[in-house]
Amino acid sequence: MIEVLVLYYSRSGKVARMAHMIAHGIEQVPGVRARIRTVPPVSPVCEQTEPSIPDAGAPYAELSDLEQCAGLALGSPTRFGNMASALKHFIDSTGVLWARGALVGKPAAVFTSTSTLHGGQESTLLSMMPPLLHHGMLVLGLPYTNPALSNTSTGGTPYGASHFAGANNDRSISEDEKTLCIALGRRLAEASMKLRA
Repeated sequence: MIEVLVLYYSRSGKVARMAHMIAHGIEQVPGVRARIRTVPPVSPVCEQTEPSIPDAGAPYAELSDLEQCAGLALGSPTRFGNMASALKHFIDSTGVLWARGALVGKPAAVFTSTSTLHGGQESTLLSMMPPLLHHGMLVLGLPYTNPALSNTSTGGTPYGASHFAGANNDRSISEDEKTLCIALGRRLAEASMKLRA
């Protein structure tokens, strides 16, 4: 059994829901299990002290989660067309793994949620890719052989799964978005199995 890490930051819960859908897709592949982790928020003034175990939701990620995973799905809400600072803060702490080449050759994928349809879904997904490439990871997207990618009128890009949450965060994850989250998880798990073999 191999594990694929689903690592995310979520404020309103939509990215967390996407993470669970991606995990569902991962676990559709025999021999693969999803490990879901999140990161704590960061204060705008200084680093915020958080308990080592959150009150609810997924446990906080540790560097060992990255080192032990066979693949990685990385998710963040959009912040001005970029990943959220809390996720970037965690990624910035992974230099020791970079120095050892601990993630080289592992597959990775990205996902996001935005409040507006053209609010930076693709730029956020692209902003999450450079650190993965610097780590030597193999970045996967969603091919257009997924019909939902061409049919969606909400989220979904070839760069990764995405969700259009609405200005008040009141839009449910659409069927196409759900299909693409599951497809991304399954594709990541299949790649992880092939590369591990």
